[in-house]
Amino acid sequence: MKHIIILGDGMADHHVARLGNKTLLQYARPEYMERLAKEGRTGRLITVPEGFPPGSEVANTAILGYDLNKVYEGRGPLEAASIGYEMADDDFAIRCNIITLEDGKIITHNGGNLETADADVLIKYLNEHLGNDRVKFITGIQYRHLLVIKGGNKHIICNPPHDHPNEEWRPLLVKAEIPEAQETADLINDLILKSQELLAKHPYNIAKAAKGERQANSIWPWSGGYRPSMQTLMAQYPQVKSGAVISAVDLIQGIGRYAGLRIIKVPGATGLANTNYEGKAQAAIEALKKDDFVFVHVEATDEAGHDGDLDLKLKAIDYLDKRLIKPILEAIEQMDEDVCVAVLPDHPTPVELRIHVNEPVPFIIWHKGITPDEVQHYDEESCVSGGYGLLRLNEFMNELMKI
Repeated sequence: MKHIIILGDGMADHHVARLGNKTLLQYARPEYMERLAKEGRTGRLITVPEGFPPGSEVANTAILGYDLNKVYEGRGPLEAASIGYEMADDDFAIRCNIITLEDGKIITHNGGNLETADADVLIKYLNEHLGNDRVKFITGIQYRHLLVIKGGNKHIICNPPHDHPNEEWRPLLVKAEIPEAQETADLINDLILKSQELLAKHPYNIAKAAKGERQANSIWPWSGGYRPSMQTLMAQYPQVKSGAVISAVDLIQGIGRYAGLRIIKVPGATGLANTNYEGKAQAAIEALKKDDFVFVHVEATDEAGHDGDLDLKLKAIDYLDKRLIKPILEAIEQMDEDVCVAVLPDHPTPVELRIHVNEPVPFIIWHKGITPDEVQHYDEESCVSGGYGLLRLNEFMNELMKI
């Protein structure tokens, strides 16, 4: 039996009055997810351990069966792995967004949907002016980049920018958890302020301002740590002899690299609703011919949730269903070897809150010959009655690997 996990980042949601007080999954009733729910078994999963933030770095790592108390070091080191930056023992790596500030507030966490080519110019510009033997800026993907500080102290309090839309940014600056971390907090805050001065003068933002468009006018570092110590999935689960991860997001690629998975990069995969769903589906189908385990991650639903764009999130759910899940299912039905399919979000990103929330997510597990439960729909409420009940953290992966 081979296994594939299809994950719609932030896909779960709350009831929305504009949708007749239904959740987006209840309103959309995505055809192929509904079919899998009827023919398979469902449940809900707690993806975030107590005391951890409900971020994708936490939830996706937990879904893959890892104990966060043993391996968690924040997003920075995971994204360093994805970028190909080899962390030294004294490196402190921290995720570095390029964001949009207006009137003293965080307007968007993504710099106005910054493209990677434009971001690369800005990151190199910042590194030229602010980088040195201790500080280095490294280009990632779109608005998601990396800041590495030699000898940095990880015991700092950072606020994820996507959790604070339309809030004043100054009270959200970095704070030290312990006295020894004050120097690191002060350094990062100084870099934030200097980045704003530099980015305001850059031709990219001058042109954006002239058009009345959102500027990419500040860095915002958060979620840092040291090099994590993670076993591969193959070491944890003997059923997995080889595996692959498909994602447009460097964070997920980084988790995959530490997990020992092959990184498959799909041309046209953007992390937004315009991503190459068909390309991801075909990459997953080809991977299943070679590997025992495939993890397919789609970011579009999460980004639409952060933007508070209800119509776009509904569209992203539909695209995920029809353009990615459908062709994968059709291919699996023609394969000689059985494949177990799991579908789930990592956390909810409600469109009316625009932030991640720590709540159980609905999941489906399906394969040929599985005994279905009584659940007929795939949504946050229907799966409460699912045959798997309420699972916690690595219990999901353990159940999946039993099949």
